[in-house]
Amino acid sequence: MKNKVKGLVELTKLRERFRRERRTTVFTNGCFDILHSGHVHLFRQAKELGDILLVAVNDDPSVRSLKGPDRPVFPLEERLEVLEAVEVIDYLISFSQPTPQELIKALLPDVLVKGGDWKPDEVVGKEEVEGAGGRVIIIPYLPGRSSSEILKKVKDPPSVA
Repeated sequence: MKNKVKGLVELTKLRERFRRERRTTVFTNGCFDILHSGHVHLFRQAKELGDILLVAVNDDPSVRSLKGPDRPVFPLEERLEVLEAVEVIDYLISFSQPTPQELIKALLPDVLVKGGDWKPDEVVGKEEVEGAGGRVIIIPYLPGRSSSEILKKVKDPPSVA
């Protein structure tokens, strides 16, 4: 398996090459601290929108600031290792800011994808991507398939009658 985890400098060079080759780059991001079928659905749908799927992953401190002191469940290195095994993902990058705004500005993907729990006008990077001629796509959210809901079930399993 190739090493899918890249830094911004290397990804910027790859992005320039993909542009020259007229290959469509799709970008999505998230914490992905418990990988589940909702994430896989998002990745598969996103990959269908282009040639290259780039996934940005929040580092541990940024996950804690977004989700609380008990998260992430798994550290960044483990989350990246699991995501590397997802075939439809071409490249991974981690980021420490609260949002991937700077990554999106630097890479200007052709397609910016978020899950259906986001409204189009709330998507970070929307202005930059659309301003460069790209588009923002919301992938329908699969009900009941969120890390928060899974953790709630694990901590407080439903009683069996």
